[in-house]
Amino acid sequence: MTQVREPAVAGYFYPADRSELSTMINEMLDEAPVRTGPAPKALIVPHAGYVYSGPVAATAYSSLYPYRDQYTRVLMLGPGHRIAFQGLASSGAELFRTPLGDVPLDRESIAALELPGVKLIDAMHQFEHSLEVHLPFLQFVIGSFSLLPLVVGDTAPETVARVIDALWGGPETLIIVSSDLSHYLNYDEARARDLETCKAIESMDAHGIDHGDACGATPLGGLLIAAKIRGMHVTKLDLRNSGDTAGGKGQVVGYGSWMLL
Repeated sequence: MTQVREPAVAGYFYPADRSELSTMINEMLDEAPVRTGPAPKALIVPHAGYVYSGPVAATAYSSLYPYRDQYTRVLMLGPGHRIAFQGLASSGAELFRTPLGDVPLDRESIAALELPGVKLIDAMHQFEHSLEVHLPFLQFVIGSFSLLPLVVGDTAPETVARVIDALWGGPETLIIVSSDLSHYLNYDEARARDLETCKAIESMDAHGIDHGDACGATPLGGLLIAAKIRGMHVTKLDLRNSGDTAGGKGQVVGYGSWMLL
């Protein structure tokens, strides 16, 4: 029997209805700025509910449109929010399901990944939203692709960098790192703190970002280490918070999107 990872936050973080979800994504992408230039190798994208972080995520995913036929494989890394564990968790599923359809996993690459710290832990994926919320955007923009999903727990950014390096691939492989920024500061404090985090990301300072700055600090640090070694560059696409998108300004969550070329 095919093992399927069912959606955990459909109807909560984003619409569970296929038509409503497609319409929502399409509207957000239509409002995103149009970018020209080389194809992104990696994106840093937020993972909150679509009404909050969706417009910021759309600024990243809209950058893929001119190259949508290039990408056939997506490596995705995000933090675990529910269960404390050490290392990186892969999935034993064959398919990840969303209201837009099923995404096949790259079982061959997952099976061949023999690096310290990587474990098959399906429980880490079952209810985790940090990866799931990106799939409908990718399905809408790219269409068909295989997925390498990794939930990142307590580990060193250097360990994550080695995993990213092993799965780097060529132009066909897109890397997504999922992370929100500061949590529950007031609007002005959040803007100031997120601006400092933005500076650290743009300077590829992997150790200048902690978990108070970004919930995905570890996968983010791993990406920056791997990208810096390759001489890549980071470009900010968007930097806002929930006070700009939906909700009050007393306690906000920060969101940013960046691309790496």
